[in-house]
Amino acid sequence: MNMKSALSIVLAALALSSFARAEVPAGWTDNYAQAVETAKAEKKYVLLDFTGSDWCGFCKLLDKEVFSTPHFQSWAKKNVVLVQVDFPHQTQLSAEVKTQNDGLMAKYPTRGFPTILVLDTAGKELARESGYHPGSGAIAYVRSLETALKKHGPLPGGSSGNVGAVQEPSIFKTTPRPGSSL
Repeated sequence: MNMKSALSIVLAALALSSFARAEVPAGWTDNYAQAVETAKAEKKYVLLDFTGSDWCGFCKLLDKEVFSTPHFQSWAKKNVVLVQVDFPHQTQLSAEVKTQNDGLMAKYPTRGFPTILVLDTAGKELARESGYHPGSGAIAYVRSLETALKKHGPLPGGSSGNVGAVQEPSIFKTTPRPGSSL
């Protein structure tokens, strides 16, 4: 093997290794246990995104059209801790994350990707969205999640000034429109 061929192989290996590790998007975690602890401390829900980040076309559209938007990110920051539960085909997960994700799939079986679950901090499923309808956008997606979550009442936990009281999360508060009877 000549020097040029060897250099090409080394450069190709370096390029592949930089793409071979699954990266969690900003604002998300891949550590479920840590997310639950954060959700408890911050009085939030846990949102699980069952995805195939490197192969699932609808997952990529959901990321682009919903999760990466300021509307969704603002809503999520106030209401949920975001957890990516990834099942990539070409990128590698750590053994720990793979084991965790397999366990989450066993506990919360899905029929396809993407599947979004919202859980309380005890692991109870409160909302489920399967698939994605391209073009529906962040506003409709958040509205759908809120509608499902409203069926389960307010977020558990007390407000900072009233220990033991139930604090209603901002997603359930509505502002009356002028002339409405709310």
